[in-house]
Amino acid sequence: MIRVRSISHLTIALLFSGLGMAQESNYHRAVLAMGTRLSLQIEGVAQDRSALASEAAFMECSRIEAACSTWKSDSVFSRLNAAMGLPFALDKEWLELLNRARIWSRQSGGAFDPVLFRLLTAHGVREGGRLPSESDLAQARTASGVRHLHLGFKKGSARLEQGAGIEEGGFAKGYALDRMRDQLTQVGIASGCLDFGGQLLAFGKAKAVSIADPKDRLLPRFSISLKNASLASSGLSEHGRHIVDPRSGRLCGDWGSVSVLTASAFDADCLSTALYVMGPEGGLTWAKRHHIAAIFLLNDGRVLMSPGFAALHPSRIPLEKS
Repeated sequence: MIRVRSISHLTIALLFSGLGMAQESNYHRAVLAMGTRLSLQIEGVAQDRSALASEAAFMECSRIEAACSTWKSDSVFSRLNAAMGLPFALDKEWLELLNRARIWSRQSGGAFDPVLFRLLTAHGVREGGRLPSESDLAQARTASGVRHLHLGFKKGSARLEQGAGIEEGGFAKGYALDRMRDQLTQVGIASGCLDFGGQLLAFGKAKAVSIADPKDRLLPRFSISLKNASLASSGLSEHGRHIVDPRSGRLCGDWGSVSVLTASAFDADCLSTALYVMGPEGGLTWAKRHHIAAIFLLNDGRVLMSPGFAALHPSRIPLEKS
């Protein structure tokens, strides 16, 4: 469920700009969702319409979190994980969502994988991290991987083998962003921007956005114009070593960051993780082959761009001299 912080910690503001409620102005609202900050901006729409539209969008995110968050023991995915290998009834929406994640897992050669719950548990990612024994790691690897996920569209059910579990962290926020945008456009909001823990989605008017330094999320390095697309980034500067390579079962090293731009926030979410796991050289090769717009910022100062990203004409932001 979406939780709103107290005013002293997070201001939820209506920016009237001196205009009345019936007049067009800028609208901004932020909440807590899926353990991070989710903000929304709408421009050029009457405040009352913006407020109603934003409420519908946030409720859609809350619905998705309630179904997908494995931090919640009563969520749909948590109950699927606990089904002990038995078929578990799933609505078509969640079957299709898991199938989309499975497709990206296969296309990325396993660099992205939604069935990683056991590996993340072995590494203690949600508890601040720990070093698993080789035996524990081997068991977790055996119980991880999309090969253990079976989707039955005709019967409306899914099944996980070997005690495997869904980990939604690599795709749920992106899916929520897409659905929130759909909610907003369906009620007549033509332009807006969403920011979900750093993943951006802009629709309608273009918005200038920045890509941060891999070692300092508050230090912008490049700016681009984002329109009808989502920008997702993966790196270790904020949360430390938390990205698992599904192929080896081990935590990824800190080489820098990668940012991916696609029309779908879901796709950008999945691919930013996959390309980080591949590493800068392997990720760049894959991005070129699949025509993905991606930029790799390495800790040693090098910058690698796919042709698709270079075509966006990113602007380098000069570092201020101390």
